[in-house]
Amino acid sequence: MTYIQAIIIAIIEGLTEFLPVSSTGHMILADSLMHIQDKEFAKTFEIVIQLGAIMAVLLIYFKRFFVGITIYLKLGVAFLPTGIIGFLAYKTIKHYLFNPYTVSFSLIVGGVVLILLDKWSAQKESEYKQVEDISYVGALKIGLIQCVSMVPGVSRAAATIFGGVFSGFDRKQAAEFSFLLAIPTMFAASGYDLLKEKDNIHSEDLSLMLVGGFVAFIVAIFAIKGFIAFLNKYGFKHFGYYRIILGVLFLAYAISTGLQLTV
Repeated sequence: MTYIQAIIIAIIEGLTEFLPVSSTGHMILADSLMHIQDKEFAKTFEIVIQLGAIMAVLLIYFKRFFVGITIYLKLGVAFLPTGIIGFLAYKTIKHYLFNPYTVSFSLIVGGVVLILLDKWSAQKESEYKQVEDISYVGALKIGLIQCVSMVPGVSRAAATIFGGVFSGFDRKQAAEFSFLLAIPTMFAASGYDLLKEKDNIHSEDLSLMLVGGFVAFIVAIFAIKGFIAFLNKYGFKHFGYYRIILGVLFLAYAISTGLQLTV
């Protein structure tokens, strides 16, 4: 992987991590289009640079973590299902599902779900004054639904936003809880991947990761703020249309060029 490729992937990560369009899916598609050769390192790179995007959430929402311990407990409950299932299924998911065909189908199906969610949530009012007011049962529901996002192309943001609306949040609160839940989820995913791959990572790889993480951090700051403004004005449906179009186009490309099942 070159530095130019690393920066391109990091920009994609920063732009898409907190949007309901699947950052992992976009990065897998970018890998295929740029014909990156070191597939295993690319997978690790894409997971690790999520740490940069996490730092953007910490910067924007740092005050939220000083209002009491409740938010930590609710996020812990929501993270638990993903932590357990992710630990048990990590190798299988990374080996068999990180491919352009899985991503394409997931983008299309997820796009349809987002269009339906947009109609369902249009006039929905929140059951809670603040995101930390959600019940522990509600937080657990969001966590269980987040597990679906382990499939590349589904989108962690889309799954948790759907779970948040389903559990009583309005659109904005669902998005904010999704941002906050990304912190333990992505820290765990990135840390676990670094631990598993530490013997295969070299000094040049670390440099690429640092550059990628920094770029993802800067881009994510603007993406988070822009997403909330866009969501309040336009809802979810445009993300759904985008997902369907991208999924169909890339599926056609993958079939016509004979892309391998593994990337």
